[in-house]
Amino acid sequence: MILVLDFGGQYNQLIARRVRENNVYCEVHTLTDGKISADKNVKSGLGTAINFDAIRDLKPKGIILTGGPQSVYDKNSSLPPAELFSLNIPILGICYGAQATVHVLGGEVKKAEVKEYGKTSVGISEQGLGSRLFKGVEKNSVVWMSHGDRIFTLPENFTITARSENCPIAAAENAEKKIYAVQFHPEVLHTVEGKKIFSNFVDICGCKRDWKMDTFVADTVAALKNKISDGKVLCALSGGVDSSVAAVLLSKAVGKNLTCVFVDHGLLRKNESAEVEAAFKNYDLNFIRIDAAERFLQRLQGVTEPERKRKIIGEEFIRVFEEVAKEIGAVDFLVQGTIYPDVIESGLGKSAVIKSHHNVGGLPDFVDFKEIIEPLRLLFKDEVRAAGRELGLPENIVSRQPFPGPGLGIRIIGEVTAEKIKIVQDADAIYREEIFKAGLAPKLSQYFAALTNMRSVGVMGDGRTYDYAVVLRAVLTSDFMTAEAAQIDWNILNVVANRIVNEVKGVNRVLYDCTSKPPATIELE
Repeated sequence: MILVLDFGGQYNQLIARRVRENNVYCEVHTLTDGKISADKNVKSGLGTAINFDAIRDLKPKGIILTGGPQSVYDKNSSLPPAELFSLNIPILGICYGAQATVHVLGGEVKKAEVKEYGKTSVGISEQGLGSRLFKGVEKNSVVWMSHGDRIFTLPENFTITARSENCPIAAAENAEKKIYAVQFHPEVLHTVEGKKIFSNFVDICGCKRDWKMDTFVADTVAALKNKISDGKVLCALSGGVDSSVAAVLLSKAVGKNLTCVFVDHGLLRKNESAEVEAAFKNYDLNFIRIDAAERFLQRLQGVTEPERKRKIIGEEFIRVFEEVAKEIGAVDFLVQGTIYPDVIESGLGKSAVIKSHHNVGGLPDFVDFKEIIEPLRLLFKDEVRAAGRELGLPENIVSRQPFPGPGLGIRIIGEVTAEKIKIVQDADAIYREEIFKAGLAPKLSQYFAALTNMRSVGVMGDGRTYDYAVVLRAVLTSDFMTAEAAQIDWNILNVVANRIVNEVKGVNRVLYDCTSKPPATIELE
């Protein structure tokens, strides 16, 4: 196992993912009040606090200190204990984690004269050419920087292994003690050789690379059996990849004690409600479909603020589930398909809130269940798909396009109305149809149409129109935490735009979103 200690950076979950790509198990734990506080009753998981004694008991093969928004010279900054560096195991500090390493060991960190944000070229130093961390890495390579402070002086027995134009110490190490510090972020895809760096660190740690998805599935099913026992379970099933995998995991664990509830909130894609019901009718999941479209639409009337929309949808989901639970008898547990990116973006732990996911930050204060179970909480989207295949789910479900829990409620900017829902459903159906016909569907990570709240003047049939603008989105990503806008052939976009304008009432303009994540998110709200 490699242990990741979280200092609150937005990319921290990607570090765990990079480790797992090497078939090495990884746990993420948090720092609290400037110290590693203890909760030895909780084995693992995002947000779990752990003290030095517990770290020593876990016997990790290596430790990674993450980035974060703090400065080491601030009075309230979180710092690793000095004893951590005496465990005689490899330690890798990333960005703030690198600065914290240097600071604790006696080096100096100060505000940088020139801040570095974005893609930067770094050069491996003469000493760095022999570094195990940079084995096989090009002497000059592009990395992702995001820092306002930098390392000015190194602790004793440390050497500089990489430099950039504005950062004389972009990486350093104490090779004898296997302590490494990198100012850049090797976990993001923008760092061209980041995966190689993580692979090298795994080798330095001496890990066996034997953690596989079949292990996760078997361990999770066993843990669920033990936790739930004879309890009754209600699963929130949307038909998407995450909730589908969660449902089948629970079915393997508790069988007939599971009831799956599919809430049609009226914010699904065109014909999706019927498709979901058809897909699961052959599974032994005690499937129940609830038509709540009018109910959700009434709750959203007049609401324009994105976070409020998400929270309203999240609360209404829970209330529907509570009502169903009362109808079918006592239910002890609610199961949701929450995954790692949902948790991080909802601002749990030390990270900032980007957007509340309806099944995480969007939950109401009171929930009438003994406990909420989230068996996929530590997995990324590609890992969830791998778990689905391991469970025997068909490929048309496992490879399904991601779709947010709040549905079209966050693909409609501003107030949600029945008219707007129909516009975005029809436009999205056309877009998806043309992407499929062009053979692009397997190549794109996610693609959809959304409705802006902008209306503009147009000309149709020799007459003036004043209608809505639809925006098309398509991205390429492996983890959905960072993403690049897909470069779709103009001829395909032209066909889509012409069809939408001609076939969808209320639209006279079509736009294409070419923004990456970050700075944008994949969804519009």
